[in-house]
Amino acid sequence: MKILEINGSTGKSTLLVGEKLANLATYLPPSQTVIITDGNVRHLYGDQFPEGRVIEIGMGEGIKTLETVQDIFRELVALQADRTLFIVGIGGGIVCDITGFVASTYLRGVRFGFVATTLLAQVDAGVGGKNGVNFSGYKNMVGVFNQPEFVICDPEVLRTLSVQDRGCGLAEVVKHAAITDDRLFGYLEKNVAEVLSLSSEAVQRMVYDSVVIKSEIVNRDEKERGERRKLNFGHTFGHALEKVHRVPHGEAVSIGMMAAAKLSAKKGRLADAQVVRLGNLLELLNLPTRMAVDKAKVIDALRHDKKRENDMVHFVILRRLGEAVVEQIPLPELEAVIHELF
Repeated sequence: MKILEINGSTGKSTLLVGEKLANLATYLPPSQTVIITDGNVRHLYGDQFPEGRVIEIGMGEGIKTLETVQDIFRELVALQADRTLFIVGIGGGIVCDITGFVASTYLRGVRFGFVATTLLAQVDAGVGGKNGVNFSGYKNMVGVFNQPEFVICDPEVLRTLSVQDRGCGLAEVVKHAAITDDRLFGYLEKNVAEVLSLSSEAVQRMVYDSVVIKSEIVNRDEKERGERRKLNFGHTFGHALEKVHRVPHGEAVSIGMMAAAKLSAKKGRLADAQVVRLGNLLELLNLPTRMAVDKAKVIDALRHDKKRENDMVHFVILRRLGEAVVEQIPLPELEAVIHELF
């Protein structure tokens, strides 16, 4: 097991890479514990859960709403849960997001931690202290910054992931490599078979390197006022595609990264050969690099992006594979990119 830390304004978050779900009880306080999970995770791994009340929620982006949060609040009130409560989210990114938001707002905040059970949650969604839900179909429009006390990343639970869920996580690993680590990018290129099969060596490399990258960035910029914006590479277009076309997160981010790379080349920041290299890796990992879209609806979704300030969007541009910068791009310019590239 490898241990990393994020020291945020809301407290320290300990990232336990390689720890087991079965050891979760050793990290829990003696006070009341409530577990939030989904039906699939409970079916597969419920026998490893520690003692405590389990609140089961639905699955998919459609349940990541304030209505789900309200349902959980009602159960906590019925349990007479007080401020000694500890909440554990056991699941993927959606479970972690909802758990963190509930824990941060119930009784003005109670303690919480995660067991991340998907590759996406282990390399990205469960790490960094962003907790939120969707609103009116727009991604993560309501949320808070608050660090979980711990995040357990158990490699064993990744064996049961679907191909689509693997893709969601792999897209985020490529993102981390593209914005800050050309060595990780090279590793992914040279070990495609191992990466796709989630071999033990590949999982250890991808999860640990991604957590190191994200934890270092979050330690420097917890509230996303500067450098942390780099972690949104591919997400500006990606979130719009998710909203309009219900594309899985990894596929949307993959297409978004290609669009961002092409914009980077168009602005003279990135060599065309690097754009091709990124596209080749994504395709080798069975991730899409293009799709037909409803341009008007995607543009409307862009106008509601939470990274927008007036008529400008904080957009991540690549200088090379392994180096990114954030630039303010006029919204009309991004709209023009959609007309040109999609």
